[in-house]
Amino acid sequence: MKTISAAILLALIVTSPEIRYFRYQRLVQVQHQQQGQACFSVDPEIFAHAAPDLADLRLYAGGNETPYSIQVATPVAGNEKVIPLLNTGLRSGQTVFDAEMPEGRYSDVALTIGAHDFIATVTVTGSSQLAGGPQTKLGEFTIFDLTRQRLGRSTVLHLPESNLRFLHFRIAGPPKPADVTGISVGRMASTPARYRTVTETSQVAQKDHITAIQFDVPSNVPVDRVLFEVNASPAAFSRDVTVRAIGVQEKPASEPNPPPYPITSSGNLLRIHTNEQGKRLDEERLAVEAPREEFDTPSRWTVTIANGDDVPISIKSVQLQALERTLCFDATAGAAYALYYGDPALSAPQYDYARLFSPQPGALAVTAAEQINPAFQPRPDERPFTEKHPVLLWAALIAAIAVLGVIAFRSQKPASKAT
Repeated sequence: MKTISAAILLALIVTSPEIRYFRYQRLVQVQHQQQGQACFSVDPEIFAHAAPDLADLRLYAGGNETPYSIQVATPVAGNEKVIPLLNTGLRSGQTVFDAEMPEGRYSDVALTIGAHDFIATVTVTGSSQLAGGPQTKLGEFTIFDLTRQRLGRSTVLHLPESNLRFLHFRIAGPPKPADVTGISVGRMASTPARYRTVTETSQVAQKDHITAIQFDVPSNVPVDRVLFEVNASPAAFSRDVTVRAIGVQEKPASEPNPPPYPITSSGNLLRIHTNEQGKRLDEERLAVEAPREEFDTPSRWTVTIANGDDVPISIKSVQLQALERTLCFDATAGAAYALYYGDPALSAPQYDYARLFSPQPGALAVTAAEQINPAFQPRPDERPFTEKHPVLLWAALIAAIAVLGVIAFRSQKPASKAT
């Protein structure tokens, strides 16, 4: 019981940050020395040299720790919601239906359509009530499925930003009411997504019907999407893409290393600018989502494009990108700030500032180039004696078992002889 209590007490001990134990530092300069909230971007090099999830980042001003909050420039404002259709039917030979939209602002709406090989026009209007009352026209949109031509499909309507409670749809084209089974919409984020390039290459390998691109990514660096920059040829294409990542084990031989396992994601590259059946089709998708995983070792990323029997896409460059992470804090005019990291013994800080954070139109801040902390010294090994010397623990345990065995053997009484 005492041993268990000691272990629990040890687990509750939190390692305190000290500037001398940080390996890296960066000076932070607030532009115009403005008072109030200031923010700067966390670049991939910081991820590579900091602890996982940036747990060891600390900001100091004059030797005093400054609270901060890290914000991710993500467009995700909630899970995509599938919305059932209302009043589905035919009117004047066209498929019509209504939908009750979720509260809040939205934009892109995806139609779930089971039909194939079609081009259709969707007219969308909105109103504050299901029936009657004034309606606002949100636009006309072309949807298509060109599977037979191997040019993919697009059933997403890029509506202008709206918060109208009810939408009314009219489809002029082949899809029938039974083909349309639902719509889905994602809540709009308050800010658009911003990305930073993790690594980039123009080197591609062609083998058989596959285009392959490889990247090496340092430890702990996030990757959120793959962006392609392509040349003019071919003018139209639809290609399936697979993104595969696997960790490269670089831990000491004494540590248990489970076999590395790959993670994958898939997507589709699409470019089409043409006239079909008297309708203008313009659609480009040149980015695919990456599998969401952060490796605590370096990782190898392989991006493959399935070309089939078509001419490979002429690629200018391929980028692995991460959503921009921004560190924000309340700056004091005239104060000199420095960011420190590279102490894996630390856990993530818990600041009221982060829990209560509210973004404000504040000053921009910039960081200087990374440098070794001139005061750096390795943190003393504060692990318990048993963790530092596990071999001695096992030796003592074996010796104790042996002693107990001898005692047990000697304590046995000899069996009485039968008379």
